[in-house]
Parts: sequence; structure tokens; C-alpha cells
Amino acid sequence: MPRERISACLIVQDEESRLPAALASLDFCDELIVVDGGSRDRTRELAREAGARVIENPWPGFAAQRNVAIDAATGDWILEVDADERISPPLRESIETLLTEPPSDGEIAIFALRNRFLGGLLGPSAKYPAYRARLFRRGAYRHDEGRAVHEGVELRERPIVLDGDLEHELAGSLSEAIADLLRYARLESAHIVAPSSPAAYLKAIVLRPAAKLAYRLLIEAGWRDGWRGLLKISLDVGSDVLVWVRVLRGRGSAEGAMTASVEGEHFGHRRVGPVKVLALASGERGAQSAARRLTELHQRGADVALVAPRAPAGYELPFQPVRRAGPLSVIRALELEMHVRPIDAVIATDARARLLLRLVPGSLRPQSYDLEGTGELRWS
Repeated sequence: MPRERISACLIVQDEESRLPAALASLDFCDELIVVDGGSRDRTRELAREAGARVIENPWPGFAAQRNVAIDAATGDWILEVDADERISPPLRESIETLLTEPPSDGEIAIFALRNRFLGGLLGPSAKYPAYRARLFRRGAYRHDEGRAVHEGVELRERPIVLDGDLEHELAGSLSEAIADLLRYARLESAHIVAPSSPAAYLKAIVLRPAAKLAYRLLIEAGWRDGWRGLLKISLDVGSDVLVWVRVLRGRGSAEGAMTASVEGEHFGHRRVGPVKVLALASGERGAQSAARRLTELHQRGADVALVAPRAPAGYELPFQPVRRAGPLSVIRALELEMHVRPIDAVIATDARARLLLRLVPGSLRPQSYDLEGTGELRWS
């Protein structure tokens, strides 16, 4: 069937062992763009043998290199994949369906990332499904070249959610995992402004990592992934500690492209696109009240979604179901919505929902603006 064209864009360097499998999973794409940052192995040769257009560009950083690939593409859609990632057959089917029946009002799609770590698949310990925005219309999005890490595009709209996984070979050995940890910590610490308070360092190096370890193991059920899950979470926590140790030793940013947050994640999301409001309801009456409120906010330009056990009749806006209105299920539903697009405010529409919301981490229930205002929603 006729369909729109798609360009796969990869940025690589010394990836001869992993690149062929990535390119093989992209054989449905109309164009392969490989931007090489200066490989000393057979990476470029293997890419050309697979039919890719190879561009040699000295390494300028992740975001800038991704933009080089985007600028070289000619397809209607851009699909960004790394050398250690594979498009699964179900995800390929979803992408081809989108190309055959392109949305009239959507310019970006997300799909789940499934990590393989030391030979086994990870679930809750790697926040699966951790959605990634890797497919978008050419010309609609670019990467922020001011970021050394977290250079992914920031959504200005609610994305299309595709079925299927992007399979990621996270690390095949412990030495590779530790090397990734050290490299990430070095890049992230370069963006952090050193706090002036000793208490801030205590919180960042001791208290917050301990809380994160417990939260991800127990609340997010990372323990279900066995020893691999425990090791993965421990490495993530260790990376956080190392970032702040580097800052303490004076290796942070003098000015910083983004300011660190000791309270939550190292980087907050940037406010782009419409504000996003979630309504939490525990029962039928609360869900009906939430639906009315969300419809009103949607008409005023907000990106909205309902979190409840069931959606009320006639509700056609985004809906995130919870099996039962309990703390863990609500936390998981809010985390999924945060992956889809960052949340700016959460409304609780009944007494039980208000109680549940008090049990949710602050990062999942922000209040960024006045919901009672009139007219077009604006940032406060």
C-alpha cells in the first residue's frame, strides 16, 4: 500500500560489533543515515555495505550530532535509533501502520524501551515501559544542543503511543555497565551548578540516593527483576552519588545550562507546549466530575488525561486506567503519564483520591499554575 517515507537516523562511533544488527532491524526504512564521529574500526564500511548514507562529522556532542543526521534526512518521518538498539517486529508493524495511515494532527510518536542487561530482560527495575520519543515528522522537532545528556526531544503535544518495544542492549558485561556509569556522571555533572549549602550535599549524596534505592526496589517493585534488577538500580543510584561528588570536588558547571534539583531528578523538564493536567478519581462520581473538569480545561488548550478505575460514559479524552484505587497503582499510572509527557498539575476529585494523592511523591503531583484562572492557560 502507498505510504509516507521514513528515514532512520543513527549517530555512531566505533560500533562495528553492534551496528549490523541495528541496521538489519531497520530494513523497512526508505533511507538509512549514519553519522560517524570518527570511528577507528569498520563501522563506516559496515554501514555502507548495509546501504546507509554515511556522513563523517567530528564528534560535537550528542544533540548536535543527532541534528546533523536529521538535517541530512529526506523522509517524511525521522526514526532515531542507536547502534545498541533494535526495532522489534511488533514495533515495526506499528510504525508501518502509522506510515500507511498517517495521523492528521500528530507529529510525534513514542514507544516502550525494553532493556537487556547482562543477558536478561529488565522490567520494573528499568521502569519498563519507559517510553521514548524517537519517531517524528521531519521539520517538527530538533535536539537542544545546550544539553550534554538528556538530549531527547521535548514534546510540545501529546504523542501517539505505538505498540511494540525498542530493544536496547544496555550492557553485556559489568565492566561495560561501570564504564557507562562513569561517562554519564561526567557528562551530567558538567551541567550542574554547585549549591552553597553543606546540607544540600548531604541530601544529594546520602539521603536522596538512599530514598531512591528503597523507592525503586520496593515501591516500583524492582526486586522482581532479581539480582540484575538490584544491580541496575544500585548502579543508577551510584551514578547519582558520583555526579554530586564531582560537583563537590569542583567539577560541576560554573554557570550550567540547567540548574540541579536536589529535591527531585537532576534536571527538571522544560515547559514547552500546552500545560498538562491530570485528574485523579477513585470512583464513578469522582470520574464524572473529573471528566467535566478535564473537558473544560481541554477546551482552554490544556493537554489532559483521566486516571481512574473506569472512564465514564461518553468520555473520549486520554485515559490511564488503574486496576484499583490504591497508592501503588496510582503511582504507577502517574509515572506512565509522566513518561508520555511531563505532568504540570494533578487534580483530585473525591476524598479518597485526595488521600491517595498525599501518598504520591511530590515529583508526580506538581502544581505549576492556577487552575481556577479563566481564559487561555498560561505558565505561572
